[in-house]
Amino acid sequence: MATLAQTAPETEPAVDAPAVRLSGIRRVYGDVVAVAGVDLDIGAGEFFTLLGPSGSGKTTTLRVIAGFERPDAGRVELQGVDVTRVAPSQRAVNTVFQDYALFPHMTVAENVEYGLRVKGMSRKDRRARARAMLDRVRLPGLGARKPVQLSGGQRQRVALARALVNEPPVLLLDEPLGALDLKLRQEMQTFLKALQQDLGITFVYVTHDQEEALTMSDRLAVFNNGRIEQLGAPAEVYEHPESEFVAGFVGVSNVLERDGRRITIRPEKIRMSGENGDGEPGTVRAVVYVGMVTRYVVDLDGGGELVVVRQNLETSSQQALAEQGKRVRLSWRPEHTYEICMKEGK
Repeated sequence: MATLAQTAPETEPAVDAPAVRLSGIRRVYGDVVAVAGVDLDIGAGEFFTLLGPSGSGKTTTLRVIAGFERPDAGRVELQGVDVTRVAPSQRAVNTVFQDYALFPHMTVAENVEYGLRVKGMSRKDRRARARAMLDRVRLPGLGARKPVQLSGGQRQRVALARALVNEPPVLLLDEPLGALDLKLRQEMQTFLKALQQDLGITFVYVTHDQEEALTMSDRLAVFNNGRIEQLGAPAEVYEHPESEFVAGFVGVSNVLERDGRRITIRPEKIRMSGENGDGEPGTVRAVVYVGMVTRYVVDLDGGGELVVVRQNLETSSQQALAEQGKRVRLSWRPEHTYEICMKEGK
């Protein structure tokens, strides 16, 4: 009994603890270091995104939180409780996957009820809970259908309902919108953010899509080579990248050498004027018209190139394309530049 009394506090969630805390997490596969000593705190009620290219360590980190991967070193805490060696089914998290992982032989309602049935909830109560959750994810009246009868966006919302009906304090989402087309993906981004704010629970979201991360996150961690390259609010990471990798991966950025310093400036912050204007002289080498905006690639007389983005408020495609080959001047405000450092090997 004395032993139980001593260990009991370690299994009780701490009110003021982060929803997720990773301390020195390392995961190795043979000669490949997938996660190289990650430290991270995710606050309760945050929409937190793990962003990075394929192979950067973001998905492995999520799987370590879920318990699907056991770290070779480090500690995983959920609400202050050490769960490093706790089975996935015993952790206070649920996971939503890109492929939905719905049971095809079950109805929508049965899929949503599944976790509640495993927990032993009565049929009446679990049906009521499932119906309420389907209403919440905007799928009223679809409980009798099979997954094959639904669209991709509807199946994704069923997967969300199944994960959320258990009322987990933390929801893990592994590239959940990757299989959807662009328009539906954008609609689901808005839906997911509104749902998270409505529920008030912690979302930990994995994606390689920079727009998703910038659109939905309260904070994000940019992963590169198994490490967190930068951590912060979306606007901070976008406007003030701390490394050349972050500048190039999160959106599009120009990197310039100035007085022995490497600085970055976003294309939309650069003003392009005629050759008699102020700023650095150059020649428009390429023009890419993409509807709402046009991208101009300008070769600078002093060496190097800059990408400039202009909104097509009153510019037609013919007018934009006619700029190719023209002499121009580029200028920008000093506060729109940011000094960066090289973090490779850090």
